[in-house]
Amino acid sequence: MTKHLVIPDTQVKPGHSTAHLKWAGEYAAEKKPDVIIHIGDHWDMASLSSYDVGKKSFEGRRYINDINAGINAMRVFLEPIQREQERLKRNKWKQWNPRLVFTLGNHEHRIERAIEADPKLDGLMKYEDFMLEEMGFEVVPFLEPIVIDDIAYCHYFTSGVMGRPVSSAKLMLAKKYMSCVMGHVQDRDIAYARKADGTNLLGLFSGIYYQHDEDYLTPQTNGSWAGIWMLNEVANGGCDELPVSINYLRQKYGEEDGSNLLRFTG
Repeated sequence: MTKHLVIPDTQVKPGHSTAHLKWAGEYAAEKKPDVIIHIGDHWDMASLSSYDVGKKSFEGRRYINDINAGINAMRVFLEPIQREQERLKRNKWKQWNPRLVFTLGNHEHRIERAIEADPKLDGLMKYEDFMLEEMGFEVVPFLEPIVIDDIAYCHYFTSGVMGRPVSSAKLMLAKKYMSCVMGHVQDRDIAYARKADGTNLLGLFSGIYYQHDEDYLTPQTNGSWAGIWMLNEVANGGCDELPVSINYLRQKYGEEDGSNLLRFTG
């Protein structure tokens, strides 16, 4: 059996705090999952948004700033993991090298959409700008599921010929006939099923993992759940899922003076 750590949409924006990514990295270093999956939309890429082009809110956005903000935030997440790996190596203890997987989201896919709309941008912007491979990640194309230990991961799963995201975890299980985990949706949703051989199946909308509020949400529509997920005892598509809220991570690892950060000795 293995452990999977799932990081939902982080939607990093220039100028916003990335402390929560350090908290997630500290948690990963403590729990040592076998696989770490970022479900996509790590980069917000507001400079390529078509939602508010021409509005005042669009002023000042730059592609390079969006790219660098996401790269720096990912390094914040990876730093506690790399620090723990160095500690284990230095002490000649059992090594821990989790598999790192990143499933591209629709916000990263804005690069492809921008090139399709304006072909002269081809070669000026590309997925390689994210530097994910250099940081050790396997990169999975947008909307291409990856199956790990019989659990399918994708930024979102589609329903019907129009390619729209499935509307519920229950429907996702009914459509895909296997355990599935996706992001994209603001709130969490969980469904369960059981195969004829007794294996439990999980359908999971993993929520979000960031601290800011999105401009398009109102007090009545901002019902987001923010956190990460540890899938324990993963085998044959079954698992024991554990939600780990951003509030819990803040309380455990978030002291400004660092006194409450996870620190290993040795």
